[in-house]
Amino acid sequence: MAYADPENTLVIETTKGRVVIEMRPDLAPNHVAHIKKLAREGAYDGVVFHRVIDGFMAQTGDVKFGNSNLPEFNPGRAGTGGSKYADLAQEFSAEPHVRGTASMARAQNPNSANSQFFICFEDARFLDRQYTVWGKVIEGMENVDQIKRGEPVVNPDKMVSVKVAADIAE
Repeated sequence: MAYADPENTLVIETTKGRVVIEMRPDLAPNHVAHIKKLAREGAYDGVVFHRVIDGFMAQTGDVKFGNSNLPEFNPGRAGTGGSKYADLAQEFSAEPHVRGTASMARAQNPNSANSQFFICFEDARFLDRQYTVWGKVIEGMENVDQIKRGEPVVNPDKMVSVKVAADIAE
C-alpha cells in the first residue's frame, strides 16, 4: 500500500490485524527516530500489549521484558523495561491526546521515555503537554479497539511485526 510519507509511516501487524501510524517528526523528531531505529532492529516484533485500559489506552513497547519472542520475556515484569538505549528527553507539544493518538509512556520523570508507547482509545486531554505525542493511527483503529484489556493483560495480544513502511517491499 502506498502512504504519503513511507519513511514516517509505521506498519504494525498485531494479533488483531494491521495498525498504521503516521509518525510526526515535526512534533517529536528524537522519539520518531528512536522508534524507527527499534522497528528496523526488529526490537518491537513479538512485544505484547501489557497494559490495556478500556476507554483509555493500549500500552506496549517494552522490548526488554515484554517481547514474547525472547527468553527474557516476563509477563509479570512487562511494562517495567525499555530498550538497550538511553532514555529520551521529553518533546512535549500542544498536540492533543485524542482517539488514535500514539504517545510515549514514561515513568514519573518527564525525561524517562524509552521504547514503550500507548495508543488512545478515546480522548485523553488530561495527558496533553505531559507526554510526547509522536503519531496518529491512520488505518486499523478498529483493530486497536479489539486488543484484549487488562492491567496486566492475561494472554495478551501482541505486535507480531513492526516496520517502517519505506522498508516494506510492495
